[in-house]
Amino acid sequence: EQEYFIMDVDTQLPLGFPVGGYPGPQGLYYCSVGGKNTHGRSLVEEHADLCLEAGLNFEGINQEVACGQWEFQIFAKGAKQAGDELWVARYMLDRLTESYGYYIEYHPKPIKGDWNGSGMHANFSNGAMRDKGGKELFDSICEAFGRNIEKHMSVYGAHNEERLTGLHETQAIDQFSYGVSDRGASIRVPASVPTDGWVGRLEDRRPASNGDPYKIGAVIIETTKSVC
Repeated sequence: EQEYFIMDVDTQLPLGFPVGGYPGPQGLYYCSVGGKNTHGRSLVEEHADLCLEAGLNFEGINQEVACGQWEFQIFAKGAKQAGDELWVARYMLDRLTESYGYYIEYHPKPIKGDWNGSGMHANFSNGAMRDKGGKELFDSICEAFGRNIEKHMSVYGAHNEERLTGLHETQAIDQFSYGVSDRGASIRVPASVPTDGWVGRLEDRRPASNGDPYKIGAVIIETTKSVC
């Protein structure tokens, strides 16, 4: 899940931010419609079309919590392919901004104050999680991640301490928690997992928007394989 801000080249501010001030507070923008709250949709939809035309496994788009913030999702079977496709999608997004007078900001906390930062939530599973499952297995995987906080954070992206504060749908960078549908946890267990009999995936919410997907995927695989 690649989050990012669309920035205006002239003002150096996210779309929707007035010069010398701020737009309305968060709560107005997530999955919104209408010119007052939605900024940059033409770019975002053109990017989605280009990704699909290029054959990427492009799953979707949505406007995010902060003004001028968006997200797209890439799905692939295998971390290498996911990393390849994410880098291609990033390149095409950056290239496309040249036609709009915009640029993309991947910093995980470009706007200070009461604004959400940008992450790159990593959803992952393996055969044991999808086929065997069980609450004990999922707990064991999450607990293994909790024992390796520093190892993971070392490759989860630069300036991530500015985003992972325990506020704005994050857990603090030096803490670890997990829970069902908990958007404030380090790892969120999707609601479908217990409903489906404790099989499925997990979502690590800590990776930053500027992270390297290859390094992130590698450490997630290593920690998961230590359990199953």
